Amino acid sequence: MGHDRTTRDTAPRSGGTRRATPDIATDRTRPAHVRTAALSASALFVLLVLLDLLDGTPGMAKTALWAGLSALLYAVLHPVRVTAGPGWLAVRGLWRGGHVCTGLLTAVRHSEGVAARLVLCDSLGNRVELDPRVLVDNPLLLHRLEVGARRAREAGLLRTGCAELRRLAARVDAAAARGVFEASGLR
Repeated sequence: MGHDRTTRDTAPRSGGTRRATPDIATDRTRPAHVRTAALSASALFVLLVLLDLLDGTPGMAKTALWAGLSALLYAVLHPVRVTAGPGWLAVRGLWRGGHVCTGLLTAVRHSEGVAARLVLCDSLGNRVELDPRVLVDNPLLLHRLEVGARRAREAGLLRTGCAELRRLAARVDAAAARGVFEASGLR
């Protein structure tokens, strides 16, 4: 019951990345989002330096300022890495990360706002936040979360958040049905 660290990939890391194993689900859209963040930050830097050159006021201090601004944009746009395995879900950002034991979930909250967030808390005191679109775009991640949430609900731990998980599952089902209809030309 709970988080079994032996299910995580124990292969040596090369270059700071884990090898994918069949029992670990990862965000398939993350590489494209990382590229977009890097290209956006690079484009901003090039544009600002080009404007300085056209204005005739280039300088090392301004170039350093533009580089810092571009790095800040990259840090804001950089997507978190979401992985899930049997009994756990992990979220890792640029500076911090965390994990929850899905079989020990106590609360699932959906916070609306400028950027919607899904907050997961477990009975060990762990807490992670992630964008719900990651789960919608990656049904295997959502499935891992649902399996653990079902276990937590059966154990009487998960008392709030079942409706949020059902809504996410419905969004995934609707997106899958829409994809089937579009692929078959039945829009």
